[in-house]
Amino acid sequence: MGSYQKIVVGTDGSDTSLRAVDRAGSIAGDSSAELVIVCAYEPASREEVRAAADALGSEAYQVVGSAPAESLLRDAATRARSGGAQKVDTIAVQGSPVEALSDAVDDRNADLLVVGSVGLNTLSGRILGSVPQSVARRSGVDVLIVHTT
Repeated sequence: MGSYQKIVVGTDGSDTSLRAVDRAGSIAGDSSAELVIVCAYEPASREEVRAAADALGSEAYQVVGSAPAESLLRDAATRARSGGAQKVDTIAVQGSPVEALSDAVDDRNADLLVVGSVGLNTLSGRILGSVPQSVARRSGVDVLIVHTT
């Protein structure tokens, strides 16, 4: 197999997930591949929106819908570009990380999925499963699990 053409990486904005974005950006740059950064989110509850409105006033829109994910994605795209990626796309998806990543790989015809290793060596990860473990098991493409902890 030649170099990768389309790479999907997941982020939740955490330092560990951004390490996976850094690695994916570097691989995308080296391969001249398109990089798709995915952030799964769950919308804020009504109580959270009300609390944000009280605390943030006119800035409360930042916690509604996909706005927090969109902000994380902008930062991740900047990091990926600074790591060498030239063509970067971002997707905010309502739902679980495993479903969002799996769907993005399928929808974008990706040939590499990059995720961080968080949860692999935890007790709950071993019993319930972790995002990297679940996507690796389900994926029909190469999966790079970046050591991030």
